[in-house]
Amino acid sequence: MHEKYTVALIHDVFHDDPEGGRLHERLAEARRRGAALAVLPELPLNPWSMATPQAVDTDAEPPGGPRQELQASTCARVGIALLGGAIIRDPQTRVRTNTALLIDRVGRTVATYQKVHLPQEPGFWEENHYQPGRKAPRVLRNLGPALGIQICSDANRLVGGHVLAAQGAQVILAPRCTSAASYEEWRLVYQALALTTGSFVVSVNRPGPEFGVAIGGPSLVVAPDGKPMLESGDAVSVVTLDLARVARARTEYPGYLGFPASVYAEAWRELQD
Repeated sequence: MHEKYTVALIHDVFHDDPEGGRLHERLAEARRRGAALAVLPELPLNPWSMATPQAVDTDAEPPGGPRQELQASTCARVGIALLGGAIIRDPQTRVRTNTALLIDRVGRTVATYQKVHLPQEPGFWEENHYQPGRKAPRVLRNLGPALGIQICSDANRLVGGHVLAAQGAQVILAPRCTSAASYEEWRLVYQALALTTGSFVVSVNRPGPEFGVAIGGPSLVVAPDGKPMLESGDAVSVVTLDLARVARARTEYPGYLGFPASVYAEAWRELQD
């Protein structure tokens, strides 16, 4: 049982780092500071071309493509696990998805998650660039603690986080790309996500403006009681999560409330019909 888990938040992007030198430096610093897992922002090796309505073919790659391979090989060289990502294009259907990549310390991609909720507005024309994922989130236990993933706007529909909590998630990893002006609203959303799931929430933003979009706002960690425990604009921030706080939160209100899945499922079926 892992009672303590140290995570690094990498507040940087690497589309201008084709050889991976700076990515290596960031991950090496994270490991030196005791992190078992590093979390990158949303689509960390892509420029934020979603700022424009026109999709760019070179932004996407097949499974195991160059961005995924660079993240995996860097993990293997440094000896640290990583939550990264890429726009993955299915070789058969040609469908593109915004895909989080969970990579272990020897460079194996042990899990993926596809972003479900896509904004479609100036600066964030995401429906033009990829399609929404169609698989519910699943808890991942490959790296010790029970981890869940929600990419950016997924957190604004708390149901995904609640599904993860019902599966036993201890930590919800939430890479994002959000504007500096909206940070207070995002912090509130992540506090609600943490409090109502009884989980740690770890969110890492892209660091600054791109293509005229005012991206910004710090990395954030929220404890299971809904209180922020780290807000940082540093390129590398490290935090140790005491997983006993998750168990404690789930004996207290609202953590001990159940998840009546059959009740919710009936309501969703009626809406679907």
